[in-house]
Amino acid sequence: MMNSARTTCLVVGGGPAGMVLGLLLARAGVAVTVLEKHADFLRDFRGDTVHASTLTLLDELGLGARFAALPQRRLDRATVQLDVGSVRVGDLSRLPGRHRHIALVPQWDLLDLLADAAETEPTFTLRRNAEVTGLVREGGRVVGARFTDRTDGSVHEIRATLTVACDGRGSAVRAAAGLTPRAFGVPMDVWWFRLPRHADDPAGGVGRIGTGEFMVMIDRDDYWQCGYLIRKGSDTMLRAGGIAGFRARLTALQPWIADRVGELASFDDVKLLDVRLERLRRWYADGLLLIGDAAHAMSPVGGVGINLAVQDAVAAARILAPALRAGGPVPVAVLRRVQLRRWWPTALIQAGQRLAHRRILRPVLSAQPTNGASTPARPVGLNDAGGEAPTSALPLPLRLLRRFPVLQGIPGRVIAIGPLPEHAPAWARRPELPVQTAPATTEAAAAPSESGVGKV
Repeated sequence: MMNSARTTCLVVGGGPAGMVLGLLLARAGVAVTVLEKHADFLRDFRGDTVHASTLTLLDELGLGARFAALPQRRLDRATVQLDVGSVRVGDLSRLPGRHRHIALVPQWDLLDLLADAAETEPTFTLRRNAEVTGLVREGGRVVGARFTDRTDGSVHEIRATLTVACDGRGSAVRAAAGLTPRAFGVPMDVWWFRLPRHADDPAGGVGRIGTGEFMVMIDRDDYWQCGYLIRKGSDTMLRAGGIAGFRARLTALQPWIADRVGELASFDDVKLLDVRLERLRRWYADGLLLIGDAAHAMSPVGGVGINLAVQDAVAAARILAPALRAGGPVPVAVLRRVQLRRWWPTALIQAGQRLAHRRILRPVLSAQPTNGASTPARPVGLNDAGGEAPTSALPLPLRLLRRFPVLQGIPGRVIAIGPLPEHAPAWARRPELPVQTAPATTEAAAAPSESGVGKV
């Protein structure tokens, strides 16, 4: 027997877009249910960048102090290490506003923060272990979704005035709706893996571009989250060369990690990200809206996917809330307004990513690696000053960035703020909430229980 329920807005996917949309609509007094496929938010190798515009949004929502209390690293510039030396390519200190940096925080901490805030609203519900398997339709209109409870296999149906897909680039809702995104070719995939981090390593992150190779390392305090770019479709061939060969390539590219690449015992420790760059021509149908990666999968270039998804959610909440509070079906014209608002900044960023693919990544990955012949032995972090590379050895765009430092603020602004930042509506804003501290415990206290949210 199918279990049935009803809500006003059904949000599928508990990622950044889904949780921000759920929180904002709940603060508008809209009954909203968020379906999250997993039992908690713990995912390895998810995006960890919280950009300046999102930090401003958290301030507006009264969550800035609680976010600032989370363990984090900060980036206020971007310096990359080349074979010929290092060069600064971005400067976030030139950003307007209070936040002139990007915060590096595990995504599960951000999602826990948003979920805790949303669950204080009486009209908000978060259903975990809820895997959406199809849409409910009436007369050609989407009126909800079906999902399976992964804890017991029971089947449920939730009917809703509006269903919003925030379930990522592999969106089950998008597939059920029969919507196919336009795909843009990409030159690379990414291998993700962990390496231990030492106390004297660079703080924040490391960007390393060599002949035929590109690697990014994100500081997660006691370990590095590493992304190594490979040519699109070459995963099987490269894995056939064995893990020892890959460890040798890493050591040649960055000699300072030679003492830790042995932690990669096999290719089971290396996960493939199938990079996609896609965009739906139409982000909506009657009773259905898609935002974030469900509407437009982004390349990892610039790490802007989370930022764009959050901005989609803010714009959607501001546009949808009046119609949802009014009752009755949300007109298709209102859904179209969301796409019209968010289409051009998305298309602009994707155009920039395509240009970076064509002009930078494709030539880099097409070259034959030089086996570290010109590799600097000393690591340079993203936050380091840079400037070691001879200007004459740099390509023209990098020479211009060095010659006119004010230009370094342009990529910083595009990445950290975006072309069209969104702000919380007045009805969603709250005074700054105090940072909650854990109560003191005594030896006689009972053993702590596991949190249902999955904190680390």
